[in-house]
Amino acid sequence: MFNGKNILITGGTGSFGKKYTEILLKKFNPKRLIIYSRDELKQYEMAQVFNAAAMRYFIGDVRDEKRLKTAMNGVDYVIHAAAMKHVPIAEYNPMECIKTNINGAQNVIDAAFECGVDKVIALSTDKACNPVNLYGATKLASDKLFVAANNIAGSKKTRFSVVRYGNVVGSRGSVVPLFKRLIAEGAKELPITHADMTRFWITLEQGVNFVLKNFERMKGGEIFIPKIPSMTMMDLARALAPELGIKIIGIRPGEKMHEVMVGKDDAHLTYEFDDHYVISPSIQFTTAQNFAVNSIGEKGKSVEKEFEYSSDKNKIWLDRNGLLDMIG
Repeated sequence: MFNGKNILITGGTGSFGKKYTEILLKKFNPKRLIIYSRDELKQYEMAQVFNAAAMRYFIGDVRDEKRLKTAMNGVDYVIHAAAMKHVPIAEYNPMECIKTNINGAQNVIDAAFECGVDKVIALSTDKACNPVNLYGATKLASDKLFVAANNIAGSKKTRFSVVRYGNVVGSRGSVVPLFKRLIAEGAKELPITHADMTRFWITLEQGVNFVLKNFERMKGGEIFIPKIPSMTMMDLARALAPELGIKIIGIRPGEKMHEVMVGKDDAHLTYEFDDHYVISPSIQFTTAQNFAVNSIGEKGKSVEKEFEYSSDKNKIWLDRNGLLDMIG
């Protein structure tokens, strides 16, 4: 469905955007693939690697609605990956996080409507479910904006969905690259916030392929959540460096002990499919939709009344070999 199409990725110079570009160019033949981001150095460096004829590099910020509209002119599909996502930094700089993650989301929606984009998928996070930190709260607000946008589309063709997943192994700023750097530098111990802390884990490639597939699945208004494994932070450290000591440094500002991707309060809206869950909209759309069957005919079933998809109660767990396979 991406052959001959024009695609734009906000925050396209990040870890996700680069992997998405790599896989999209490998599997499809897009007409244009537009990287929209605000860092000229990262764009320059990315252009040295991805210089296919379809590539376009657009300097701009999601806070700038006018620039977004210029960049989205003629675009068919948008992946909204731009976000301020470092939890402690967001706690110390709350308005900056709000301007990017909430105001920026609304700008993407408005630009997509005005430019006649077909489909938009916004990337979310497990921290948006029952948030305790500002980053999670802004992403929850962003998710709500994208879901509700389908209800105000009217005669416009544009449809919006959300993909929510956990920590990406090896992404910029995540714990795995930090641990690998400390190991390479000869550290005697690895820092752990709490011995019992758990997290969901997914690879960049898995995340990209999940987003690609959901462009086919989406009707508009769904939150897609993949079934992915959990691991304790202690087991993660021991898997990477079993011979090193562990230093407990305490939970950072805004951190949870365990992450949740489907909360109990959303159980009545949630359908389980073979490899993912879908949270249907809590609001009634002007056009009724059956979210138990997606656009490619896959059928889901309602989850149990008290269902919760959390990293500590997950049915799928990573062991050392599984983690090492994920990080290559």
